[in-house]
Amino acid sequence: MHAARLPPVKIYTRTGDDGSTGLLGPGRVPKDAPRVEAYGTVDELNASLGVARALDTARWIDPELSAIQARLFNLGAELATLEAGALGKLERVSEDDVRALEGWIDAREKDLTPLKRFILPGGSPLAAELHRARTVCRRAERRLVALAQKESVEPRLVRYLNRLGDLLFVLARWCNHRAGAEEIEWSGRGS
Repeated sequence: MHAARLPPVKIYTRTGDDGSTGLLGPGRVPKDAPRVEAYGTVDELNASLGVARALDTARWIDPELSAIQARLFNLGAELATLEAGALGKLERVSEDDVRALEGWIDAREKDLTPLKRFILPGGSPLAAELHRARTVCRRAERRLVALAQKESVEPRLVRYLNRLGDLLFVLARWCNHRAGAEEIEWSGRGS
């Protein structure tokens, strides 16, 4: 039995030339709408994690980052869907996904010395990209919170991004530890 061939996806449609974009399901919204800003920032986060995966040549954290990238696509699709029928067909981020992030945090923190001061983002290229991804994650979280003040947003999505930001910080520290890269503590005086 052969799989059905889908028609190729056209990269440009010209439908967004008026400054609007389509959601999953019916309807169009302005490209600067809070919902679009939220899922666009989640997409930016996913791209940053793609860079981190490319830098992870030893594949220290590839399984985690791969799973997170898939969940971020689910999260973005949920944000881009307003119609209940379409939402019901999506694989959605769950509380189990939040708990998985917490488990990864706990497992990696066991290898790290507790922090006594803030640390400056940096270290190995992989850790530096994870720190950047963390800041994009925090911005995505802020965009979701702003959206939730105007429209309905599932609280579990905010929890997922909040915990993901924590995990990315721990993974950056863990990758620096594994690479033997020094963490620079912030002294407040130009470290």
